[in-house]
Amino acid sequence: MVMNPDKGWSPSASLEALRMRAALLAEIRAFFAERGVLEVETPVLSHAGATDPNLDSFITRYRGPGVADGATLYLHTSPEFPMKRLLAAGSGPIYQVCRVFRNGEAGRRHNPEFTLLEWYRPGLDHHQLMDEVETLLRTLLRDRVAPGAARRLSYAEAFLTHAGVDPHQATVAELARAAADRGIAVPDGMPANDRDPWLDLLLTQRVEPALAAYGLCFLYDYPASQAALARIRPGTPPVAERFEVYLHGMELANGFHELIDAGEQGERFARERQRRRDRGRDDVAPDQHLLTALAKGLPPVAGVALGLDRLLMVLAGAGSIEQVIAFPIDRA
Repeated sequence: MVMNPDKGWSPSASLEALRMRAALLAEIRAFFAERGVLEVETPVLSHAGATDPNLDSFITRYRGPGVADGATLYLHTSPEFPMKRLLAAGSGPIYQVCRVFRNGEAGRRHNPEFTLLEWYRPGLDHHQLMDEVETLLRTLLRDRVAPGAARRLSYAEAFLTHAGVDPHQATVAELARAAADRGIAVPDGMPANDRDPWLDLLLTQRVEPALAAYGLCFLYDYPASQAALARIRPGTPPVAERFEVYLHGMELANGFHELIDAGEQGERFARERQRRRDRGRDDVAPDQHLLTALAKGLPPVAGVALGLDRLLMVLAGAGSIEQVIAFPIDRA
């Protein structure tokens, strides 16, 4: 990161882009108000960080009454856990627009501080929530989305079509061969006993670029190993009831038919922590408040997180996230 003192004082986004952001937020609030979805706010600071092995939280120290030696707090990577606590308390359908923080993420489509829209719909599954996501995106994007239903592809169908491999059955050797056959540069240190990094490589280098031809597109039913916080549907093979939303090949959102079993969630936290340790990342204690809320009873629910800065990139025709954020990390 290089800071330029001559330009750092001024916003990187145009005033037109900032006005577009304000209008977008107003439209989002009107959309959910019309549907009776409650807007909520939850803390940015948490006693628990992200156990996800692909994420790193920002860490700070709180010094105040009752903590003479200070207490470690984390800036949230998502408002998901406290929102689920509200759902367990009987909130009904809820949404939130908030700033979230992910350490180490920066680039053309990434800033370590960004704006997320996250919402939860009790009683819906991931397919029904995809319908609402499509309705919202068509409302916000209007003529930037082609008429007709969005394309929906299962994860398996997308890989078979665009990478020539079955993502649920292929071995690491077969995935590596598929990458080599397609001229994909393989990063150093790729594992010999973990399929997921190879699937991610084929997804980003082969599948996602091909999705650009579909315009608005949903991928759904991911490998069970990539369930994150989604339910796993039994079958041959079992699949995670998860979806991602793409527009012209750019990922906009990630959604789940949410896991509501406290015991299974605890086991997933333990596996994620082990994967963090295996990768040399800091260990992170699980969120006990979430586990308690799940044990008390979370209603069947589907939820999704949508990156508003990337959505603004589409609206503004911007090639970089810096063009839609007033002060990105190098100007913060």
